[in-house]
Amino acid sequence: MDNEIHTLLAQIWFFIIGLMLFLYVVLDGFDLGVGILSLFTRNDKHRAIMMTSLESIWDANETWLVLLGGSLFGAFPLVFAITLHSLYVPIMVMLFALIFRGVAFEFRHHTQNTSPWILAFGFSSLLASLAQGAAFGGLISGLGITQDDYRVDVWAWFTPFSALVALGVATGYTLLGATYLMLKTEGSIRRTSIAQSHIAATLEIVIVLAVVILASHLNPYFAARWADHETGLYLNCFLILAIFGFLMLMWALRTGLELASFFWSVVITMASFTAVTIGYYPYMIPASITVIHAASSSKTLIFMLSGIGFLIPVMLIYSGYQYLVFRGKVKMGEHGD
Repeated sequence: MDNEIHTLLAQIWFFIIGLMLFLYVVLDGFDLGVGILSLFTRNDKHRAIMMTSLESIWDANETWLVLLGGSLFGAFPLVFAITLHSLYVPIMVMLFALIFRGVAFEFRHHTQNTSPWILAFGFSSLLASLAQGAAFGGLISGLGITQDDYRVDVWAWFTPFSALVALGVATGYTLLGATYLMLKTEGSIRRTSIAQSHIAATLEIVIVLAVVILASHLNPYFAARWADHETGLYLNCFLILAIFGFLMLMWALRTGLELASFFWSVVITMASFTAVTIGYYPYMIPASITVIHAASSSKTLIFMLSGIGFLIPVMLIYSGYQYLVFRGKVKMGEHGD
């Protein structure tokens, strides 16, 4: 009975952490994407409008990353310890990039020449995105550890596969950022965002399919999960959902449906994320550490639920209210079209 309760609690926490990661990817993903897109325009006024669209929300979005790290430390300390050690390089690059990104965002208000700081914001956004993707790619590659040997190599994450995943994450963020700008801007910026969404969506769906196919060749467990009748059915369903989301996004972009475009970009992200998760479950670090193996004691998991279980709804309500208050488009005004 105790083992069943512990297993249930571990699975609940696996779902909660997965939810936190997904919320971070979507919410901070689109403002990282806006930062990346700011590098593709030479118009300083357009860059300023893109930055203004994030003015009231960008810092709150990163709260999910902080909560994710704390929850992983408490619920799955073994995974936290191994990943922090193995992924030290990309994690530190990500943190420094996010810090400098915040500095650049605020310092642009205190100088007459804002261009260097806006460019710094864009490059920091790109670097943070690539670092996150490289870390995720290294994690699902297994980090070179086994069930019998937890010794890690700080460069085990540095592989062609992790580079492909890093490109996929940066492209996915760019897609979210482009469809977000459709919602928040008008005129030439909106038209450019539609064109960028087409490019990013096409590249993203190609990378997602390439990652899934390559993972099945590199990881025997992932291939076995895909070959299994029941699990393979779920995997195929989410891959089909990602492709369907891509087709619906193309339709929404052609018809100029702003909210639908952002919705379908989120669907593509969710379906891709879920497909990879199903492919490796119940491993948190493939081929070595499972959800049950890594989980803290039942008492710890229950204690954390009493706090985090209350905090998550509060954060969701706050975020929803924040987006409600600051809804609407950023006006071009004197910047022209």
